[in-house]
Amino acid sequence: MKPKSNYKKFLFLWSGQLISAVGSGLTGFGLGVYVFQKTGSAASMALVSLLAFLPTLLLSAPAGVLADRYDRRLLMIAGDGLSALGLIYILICMMRGGAEMYQICLGVFISSVFSSLLEPSYRATVTDLLTKEEYSRASGMVSIAGSARYLISPLIAGLLLTVTDVKLLLAIDVGTFFLTVACTAMVRKSIPVKSPEKTGGFMQSFQEGWAAVTKKRGVLILIIVSSVMTCFMGALQILAEPMILDFQSSKVLGIAETTCACGMLVSSVILGVRGLKRNFTGILSISLAIAGLSMIGFGLRENIVLIVVFGAMFFFMLPFANNCLDYLVRTNIDADKQGRAWGLISFLSQIGYVAAYGTAGLIADSVAAAGNIGVGRGAAAVIMFSGVMLTAVAVALYRFKDVRDLEREDI
Repeated sequence: MKPKSNYKKFLFLWSGQLISAVGSGLTGFGLGVYVFQKTGSAASMALVSLLAFLPTLLLSAPAGVLADRYDRRLLMIAGDGLSALGLIYILICMMRGGAEMYQICLGVFISSVFSSLLEPSYRATVTDLLTKEEYSRASGMVSIAGSARYLISPLIAGLLLTVTDVKLLLAIDVGTFFLTVACTAMVRKSIPVKSPEKTGGFMQSFQEGWAAVTKKRGVLILIIVSSVMTCFMGALQILAEPMILDFQSSKVLGIAETTCACGMLVSSVILGVRGLKRNFTGILSISLAIAGLSMIGFGLRENIVLIVVFGAMFFFMLPFANNCLDYLVRTNIDADKQGRAWGLISFLSQIGYVAAYGTAGLIADSVAAAGNIGVGRGAAAVIMFSGVMLTAVAVALYRFKDVRDLEREDI
């Protein structure tokens, strides 16, 4: 139990992550449009996303160990600052006449390697700063920052791409890193610095993190189910852009993504103000089931209004699901093992994204070729199938008693 609240310091730290999310969203949107216009392939877009995501996943567990052994805020500064190098490389290549696919892939890979230091340290820092009663509110605020790349960035990027090109988006993103690092540095100066942990080696730290994750069967089940869910949800995240770009412009895509993300903003604000008090497992299952049904509606027709309505419903449910997952896990793991635990949790729960990013684009292109239809409709078919499967998993989740019991247990 922490003696007092540091919520204001958390908000300052959160503001830096909000700025970073906006910048990352500009780059993600711009590079996605750039690659699709160059290749016309959903698989090519998926490849860039996979290489941007894979290092963060593979290095999340080691990064979690570092977060428990060294100064978490310093690791956040290093991760944010150095990740700009990959984007600068892509920007230089484009300024010299255009970036090839391998150059884009290399740049996003480099950026992702350094970004992997951020997530476990950030999540563990939230635990350092806040009281248990503030976790749910903080999770809502974190969701708001995460939604910025879908809410603010696509609209800005879509409008900018009508008068300029992707180079400006990359330059803006690089500039945001300086502001993010400054916010983290100021928070670091105002709270005690964690002394480096000298006892034990990396393998011992991994084992301790694994023990913390598997100590309660419900936590492990929740993580495994999360990995399955991220696979299906990742299909929509990776295929929504090629689906819409196949029959609309990048400007319409940006407006559509921003409108859809308004759903996430609304629910994140609700959670940030009120939080959740009970029935986390039930809310988790319901929110994921509705998200799955929304995916089915999302891919039904080439109708931008229909896509936006179901997209907004999908995004509205995500913060509720993330809030419940965050609370159930955070309150059932010892505070001194949060860093290494979150590193392992990030790795295990997000393996599904690797499966989605590695296969969804290829499957969508194959479906389009086999059915003699456009890439957009091939992507829509994969999204709808994933929605059916996500709904089924959500219904099955509530049947696990060990997961429901997590609400009644305190560490």
